[in-house]
Amino acid sequence: MTKAELISKIAEDAGITKVAAGTALESFMTAVEKTLKKGDKLTLTGFGTFSVSKRAARKGRNPFTGETIKIKAKKVAKFKASKELSGKL
Repeated sequence: MTKAELISKIAEDAGITKVAAGTALESFMTAVEKTLKKGDKLTLTGFGTFSVSKRAARKGRNPFTGETIKIKAKKVAKFKASKELSGKL
């Protein structure tokens, strides 16, 4: 499903315009981004938890040349589905 398809689905289910649904989705994504940027978790009961995880620096290998390269440490976004959501899949 693409973002445009999700906006259409939200608009249809909620009985609102696509513009309003798009604004709501953008607001949600911004809230998730700001929360994760602060290093906090965002938990949606019955859906799952968004969090930030730290990845340590490590050595990797260039698949074309076989040369060993250094991969820098970084923060990554993580999502863990709730038991309720996992049970529906």
